Amino acid sequence: MSDMIKTTGLTKLYGTQKAVDQLNMTVKQGQIYGFLGQNGAGKTTTIRMLLGLIRPSSGSIEMFGERLSSRKKEILRRVGSIVEFSGFYENLTAAENLEINARLMGVPKKTAVDDALELVGLHREPRKQVGHYSLGMKQRLGIARAILHHPELLLLDEPTNGLDPIGIKEIRRMIGSLARERQMTILISSHILSEVEQLADRVGILHQGKLLEEVSLQELRTRSRKYLELQVSSDNKAAMLLETHFGIEDYEVHSDGVLRLYSHLDESGKLNRMLVEHGVEVMRLALSEDRLEDYFARLIGGGTIG
Repeated sequence: MSDMIKTTGLTKLYGTQKAVDQLNMTVKQGQIYGFLGQNGAGKTTTIRMLLGLIRPSSGSIEMFGERLSSRKKEILRRVGSIVEFSGFYENLTAAENLEINARLMGVPKKTAVDDALELVGLHREPRKQVGHYSLGMKQRLGIARAILHHPELLLLDEPTNGLDPIGIKEIRRMIGSLARERQMTILISSHILSEVEQLADRVGILHQGKLLEEVSLQELRTRSRKYLELQVSSDNKAAMLLETHFGIEDYEVHSDGVLRLYSHLDESGKLNRMLVEHGVEVMRLALSEDRLEDYFARLIGGGTIG
């Protein structure tokens, strides 16, 4: 698979603040790439640089194997995007709005507007004015506008932001459909892990402007670890006893008296008996497995995504 996006040392400074810090990211042809990070991690700044809306402070961007800085106009004709939601004429229909955009973009195909509206499911009410659309419908119309010119690469910045569960499901279905039916390569940024998890083939994890990891979702799932989870009457005392009597060092202390032990998984009976004998009540003891949320929390140093 060829590289659709490749950044090398991509950096953006605002004064002394590094919004994006030495970003080396690769998006392969045909992938849905999940660009995952907390709000303020640098996702939107990165996408704006990819679209030529702001200049990098240093580093380079290649798209379709060519330097963006050398052939920006030609390259960006092959890209569709939603970065910041821009308004539509609310007194016009969806088709009328898209016809204006098609003329401005020089889209030659006469059926492009109808095709885009059908793909995003907005063709059933042709006379409805956009002012009467829900937020989810407007988001779908934004995607329709982004794909009018049949781009090879689609960049979507938080496309489900602010939507209700039904709207999120519709956008998710649509993104999957674009990847399958139009063979588009799609980069979708989000701070919601569960959304990225259901769509992406590959994930890039951004934290405080730095790319911490770039890995396939399948590989991430293999990294989940089993652990014993105990809820006890005194987590401090339990931790001290586990270290002293069993030499356990690989553990975590969570809220509400919960400990997670990543070793001695086959000695739950002995652990339970020892704690009880030393006056620590064990309310719950169960063998569990890390969720992806746990992995990401450890990766970014205890924070949360989504």
